[in-house]
Amino acid sequence: MKFGEKIKSLRQQHGMSQGELAAALGVSVRTVQNYESAGMHPKRREIYYRLGEIFDVDVNFLLTEGEDAILGAYQRGGLTAARDVEELISGVCGLFAGGTLPPEDLDAAMKAISDAYFSVKEENKKYTPKKYIK
Repeated sequence: MKFGEKIKSLRQQHGMSQGELAAALGVSVRTVQNYESAGMHPKRREIYYRLGEIFDVDVNFLLTEGEDAILGAYQRGGLTAARDVEELISGVCGLFAGGTLPPEDLDAAMKAISDAYFSVKEENKKYTPKKYIK
C-alpha cells in the first residue's frame, strides 16, 4: 500500500476529515489532499511522527515502500534528488515484482546495480574533499 493510500485509509478509519487531519498536522488541506491522491510525501520527518501519534501506528509503517529513502534524498539534495530516488526505487521494484526474468537473471541484475553503485561511489571519492567522506 502506498503512503497516500495508508493516510487516507487511516484517516477514514479514525473518522477524520481532511480538514481535521490538516489542522492536527499544522498543514493545509491541500497538502493532505496531495498526500492522499497526488503521490506527495511529507518533507519533514516530524510530520511522519505526528501522523504516527494521531493514528497510533508505528512510524515505520508509514515509511515503507522507500519513503524513508525519498525523504532522506529530499533533505540532502532537494526535490530533484527525491524524484530521482523515487524513480529508481519504482523501476527496481517493477523489475523484480512484475518482470518475466528468471531468478538467475534477477540476481545478475541486482549484482550489476550493486556493482555500479559501489564503482561510482569509489570514483566520486577522488573528487570529494576528505572531510565529507565517511
